[in-house]
Amino acid sequence: MSRVVPVLRARAARRSGVLAALVLLMAVLGAAPAAAHNTLRSTDPADGSSVATPPTQVTLTFDQPAVELGTQVVVTGPDGAVVSDGPAQLVDVSVVQPLVATPLPAGTYAVDWRVTSADGHPLSGSLTFAVTAPAAVEPTAAPETPDATPAADAATDPTAEPTAEPAPTSDDVTMTAVEGPLEEEGTSPWVWAAVGVGALVAVAGGATAAVVTQRRRAAQTGDAPAGSGTGTSDDRADGGPSTGA
Repeated sequence: MSRVVPVLRARAARRSGVLAALVLLMAVLGAAPAAAHNTLRSTDPADGSSVATPPTQVTLTFDQPAVELGTQVVVTGPDGAVVSDGPAQLVDVSVVQPLVATPLPAGTYAVDWRVTSADGHPLSGSLTFAVTAPAAVEPTAAPETPDATPAADAATDPTAEPTAEPAPTSDDVTMTAVEGPLEEEGTSPWVWAAVGVGALVAVAGGATAAVVTQRRRAAQTGDAPAGSGTGTSDDRADGGPSTGA
């Protein structure tokens, strides 16, 4: 009886160890997917593919979201120039790398990438794709020049006929006939004639007034004015002027 007890105890201990190992293994296997590295699922453009025109971006799609720190994508053109523009962008489980907006040539492009996985482990890789046709270059519009005026065209064109001046109207003819001599000769002759007549009238009026005044004075004093041609009362009685004795 004493031998059976130790054997049973040994068997129970072995069973407990096996169960503990199974539980530990299941725990490790269950935690493995959460702590696993990111896995690259697809790329756009695909590795080794050919596209008709250059793409505007390169997209790497993983099974888990990547970490921004340490993630970088470099795209090189067929001439060796780097055509990636700015840092990579993380969108859900994808890493998107924009390309430059300048027209890209045809040829083979290389993509070198490095991504930090969710568990902090860095991943890296490379791929290539070909472009069969370069990007179309949009024609630049020529600057518009203002249309030349007809006057400028006539001045620069020696074969252009001179433009006929408009015929003068009746008002223009009248103003020219009346105002022309005044502008060229100064004061009109009719003005000078009127001034002369006025002066003669003033002189004649002054002389007449002087004669009338002299006669009034002579009538008041009884003396005939000199040169008047009239005699005294005695002369008129004798029928003529008196003569000396």
